[in-house]
Amino acid sequence: MAESTVRLPRPLRAPRGNRRFWLAAGATLAGGAALVLVALNLLLGAPEPLAAWLWVALAPLAIAGGCVLVPALEQAGPAVLRSSVLAASIGVLVVAVYVIVVIGLGQPVAPADHGLLGLSMIAAAVVAVLVLPLRSSLADFSRRITAKAKGQPADIFGRLQARMTRAVPMDELLLSLAEQLREGLGCESVEIYTGASGELSLAVAVPDVSRPALSLSVDERSVIGRTRMGAAKWAAVWLPDLVTGEQTLRIAPLTHQGEVLGLIVVRRAPESAFTEEEERLLAELARQFGLALHHVHLDSALQRSLVELEERNSELRASRLRIVASGNETRRTIERNLHDGAQQHLVALAVKIGLVEQIYSSGDVDAATKMLGELRGDVQAAVQEVRELAHGIYPPLLRDKGLPEALRAAATRSPLEVGVVAEVSRHTPDIEAAVYFCCVEALQNAGKYAGPGAEVTVKVTEQDGRLLFDVRDTGTGFDAADETIARGHGFTNMLDRLGALGGTLTVTSRLGDGTSVVGSIPLPDTEDAELESGR
Repeated sequence: MAESTVRLPRPLRAPRGNRRFWLAAGATLAGGAALVLVALNLLLGAPEPLAAWLWVALAPLAIAGGCVLVPALEQAGPAVLRSSVLAASIGVLVVAVYVIVVIGLGQPVAPADHGLLGLSMIAAAVVAVLVLPLRSSLADFSRRITAKAKGQPADIFGRLQARMTRAVPMDELLLSLAEQLREGLGCESVEIYTGASGELSLAVAVPDVSRPALSLSVDERSVIGRTRMGAAKWAAVWLPDLVTGEQTLRIAPLTHQGEVLGLIVVRRAPESAFTEEEERLLAELARQFGLALHHVHLDSALQRSLVELEERNSELRASRLRIVASGNETRRTIERNLHDGAQQHLVALAVKIGLVEQIYSSGDVDAATKMLGELRGDVQAAVQEVRELAHGIYPPLLRDKGLPEALRAAATRSPLEVGVVAEVSRHTPDIEAAVYFCCVEALQNAGKYAGPGAEVTVKVTEQDGRLLFDVRDTGTGFDAADETIARGHGFTNMLDRLGALGGTLTVTSRLGDGTSVVGSIPLPDTEDAELESGR
C-alpha cells in the first residue's frame, strides 16, 4: 500500500512586522499605565497596594499578545501603535506636570484635597485629548483672523482687478493671483492651469509643486465649461487627477463663452470649509481671468497672423521678382527664336526671291519655276516656325477652344502615354493660362524623370468654387524631402503662376511610387469673371 503523508496546517501567524507593532503597542500602554499609577500613588496615596496594581498595568501587554494570534487583526497593528503612543503620552504628560508642580513646590497635598486634585487631573487629561481635533479648527480660525486683518476678499479682488487694468504680463498676473488667494483666503495651496483645446498644463503653483498636464475630452470640456464652482465630489467625477488626499477642494474654471481656458484650484485642510463669500470671489475672479486669457489667445493669434502675413508678403515680393525675371527671360527667348528661326527663314526667302528674279530675267523659265516650288516649301516652313513660336507664348487652341482641347493637344506632344479628363467650362484667360502651363510643366517633368513606360493622367475639375488640376504619373518618383527637387525651376514657376491668382500647389512623391502634382485656383464670381474676360 502506498504511503500517504498528511500535512497538518500551520498555526496562523500575523506577519512579523505587524506582530512587532502589536507588541510595541501593548508595551507602550503598559509602561504608560505603570508610570501613571506610580505618579497617582505619590500624589494621592492611591491606589493601594501599588505592587498589585502594577501587575494589573501589564494587562495591555497580555491583550496585545493575544491579538497577535488573530489573523483578522493583522493590518490594525500600525494604527493601534499610533493610538497607544498618543494615549500613553497624554497620560504620562498630565501626571508628570502635576508631580513636578506639586512636589516641586514642596506643598504636600492634604488628604482632604485628594478628591479635588484627582478631578483636576481628569480635567487636564480631557483638555489634552480634545485639543488635538480642535487644533486644525483653531489654526484655520487664526488664519481667517489674519486674513481679515490683511484685507477682505473684496479687497483682494480690487487689488487684482487694478493690476489687470495695467499692462502686466499674464504670467506675472497669474502668480500674483495665486499668492494673494493663498494669503487672503488662508489656503494651503493654489494652482492655476491654462491651455486651449482641452490640453491644460500647470502654469502657476503656490507653493511650487509638479503636476501632470490635463487632457479633457469633449464631454468633459462641455460640463466644465458650464460649471461655476466645483467641489471635491464633483472633481472626483470630472477631474479626478486633481483630487489628492482629504483636502477641502474648490475648482473655479476659467472659461469664455463655454470654452475652457484654464482652472483655479484652491486647497485647504480637511476641517476647513469655504464660505459663500469666498466661493463668490473665486467665481468672479475666474470669470475675469477667463476673459483675460481669451484676450491673450486673441493677441497670440493676431501675432501669428501678422507673422504669417509678413512671410506671405516676403514670398509675394520674391514671386513678383521671379515673374519679372521670367518675363524678361521669355522676351529674350522670343527675340532669340525670332532671330535664329523665323528671321533666318525670311532672309533666305528674300535671297531666293532675288535669285528667281534674276533667273526669270535671263529667260530660263524652267529654272525659275523650279525655284518658285522650293520657295513654296520655305514659306511653309517659315509659317510653321512662327506658329510654333506663337504657340509657346499663348496657344491659339487654348484661346479658341479652352482647356480640354488645349490639354489634349499638349498630351499628344508628350513622349509618355497621357490620358486627359477635363470637362470644365470656360474661365478667364489668366486662370486658363495658369492651369494650362502648370499642367504642361508637370507633363514635361514627367517626360524627363518618370522613366520609360510610365503613364500619366491629367484631370481638371471644378469643386467648391475652385478650379483643380491633378497631374499624376506612375513613374519612379523622387524624395519629396529633397529641397533641390521640390524647389526646382519647374515647381517654382508653377508656384509663382498659382500664387499670383491666390492658388496653391501640392507635390506628393515617393521613390518608386510615382508623382502627383495637385493645384487649386479660387474662381471669381460669375459677374466678375464676365467683366474681366470681356464676354
